[in-house]
Amino acid sequence: MANLTIERQEMPVQPPEQRRNNFDEVALGYTLEQAQLEAERCLNCKNKPCVSGCPVNVEIPDFIARLREGDLAGAFDSISRSSALPAVCGRVCPQESQCEKNCVRGIKSQPVAIGRLERFVADWHNAQPRRPAVHPAASGHRVAVIGAGPAGLTCAGDLARKGHAVTVFESLHLAGGVLSYGIPEFRLPKAIVRREIEGLEEMGVEIRTDEVVGKICSIDELFDDGYEAVFVSTGAGLPNFMNIPGEMLLGVYSANEYLTRINLMKAYRPDAETPAIYADRVAVVGGGNVAMDAARCALRMGAKEVSIVYRRSMEEMPARKEEVEHAQEEGVVFRTLINPVEVLSDESGHVRALRCVRMELGEPDASGRRRPIPVEGSEFELETDAVIMAIGTSPNPLIKNTTPDLETNRRGCFVVDDEMHTSKDAVWAGGDAVTGAATVISAMGAGKKAAAAICRYLEEK
Repeated sequence: MANLTIERQEMPVQPPEQRRNNFDEVALGYTLEQAQLEAERCLNCKNKPCVSGCPVNVEIPDFIARLREGDLAGAFDSISRSSALPAVCGRVCPQESQCEKNCVRGIKSQPVAIGRLERFVADWHNAQPRRPAVHPAASGHRVAVIGAGPAGLTCAGDLARKGHAVTVFESLHLAGGVLSYGIPEFRLPKAIVRREIEGLEEMGVEIRTDEVVGKICSIDELFDDGYEAVFVSTGAGLPNFMNIPGEMLLGVYSANEYLTRINLMKAYRPDAETPAIYADRVAVVGGGNVAMDAARCALRMGAKEVSIVYRRSMEEMPARKEEVEHAQEEGVVFRTLINPVEVLSDESGHVRALRCVRMELGEPDASGRRRPIPVEGSEFELETDAVIMAIGTSPNPLIKNTTPDLETNRRGCFVVDDEMHTSKDAVWAGGDAVTGAATVISAMGAGKKAAAAICRYLEEK
């Protein structure tokens, strides 16, 4: 029986004045007492609306009930039947717009903190001695997965559980995709990503890094090598720019480059091979989660002032509320209703300022947000030493260009049917390569759906 008198348990965090100077994880996690108190708030609804809000359909009431009873191993087993990356999802999924949005407790009070409970259970499991991986009987089928991000890893894990031999081809030197190069250490420690990936490898998934499909071989050549199905999960790692004057100046970064240098290449270390350029004043253009990550990283890299420059208001900002609040607490300045029109340089060709125009909001556009309109005669200069463009990404065209019979849309995303099948026989695709930049959990959901379709295809062969 749910306890309706218990308030939602707050997540312990590092103090802002402390955390803005380190890359340690901001959220510290529940204690066992907090987790079980939060679990007691669950109504264990018969129709399970929270499950329908989860892209991978974790049996949420079941794992929470097991946690409440103290059966932490059972709680983890319940989660892991649906999710290949529970410690990751518990940290970076936008639960407030998915499972928690559907929580019945949220109608009259606050929803159950499902993500925090998932994180607690996964962290408890990861602190225990490893259990031997279960290896199902080999099916004799071989599948290639292109891209070791959330969609690819999820698909690979589900296929391996069915006994299929899976090889994942990853272009970078570390697996994980955006989990490794995009999301900062203070939100998602890389040791957790490595642990989750090692679990997949112990199941028999082969991950081959530094191998760029489209360069070392084509999809057709993978079939020639004996693979019977291919899942394309190459993400959306091609940065977008505003195409304004001065974007190529020294001191202008894409958010992808900036975050990759920090997260993958460890640019914050004194001995880094690819150090980031230090700046006193940093302007981050954009209002999504990537913009928040870049701004908060810039603070930790030593910037004295970091500004978010966003053309709409705070109400239209797409970043998670929690990330915006953390950025504000840490000292990021939010300059809203402002749009850059030019990057200005000093005599050495380095960034010295952004020329901006003030905006006002008109009628809603296709996104449902009010359209920003420039205010005539409102141009001004915002002094800055570095500019980070965080205005979205697109799929890399390499696979499309080397596989002409793979249909894409005008944005360069692969066109798929309801089962994630592409226009090419025995080729499926999912994640950001299909949707454009989206969430980790939606990519995982696509990976699960594709894995199920690939299994049916292989069984019918």
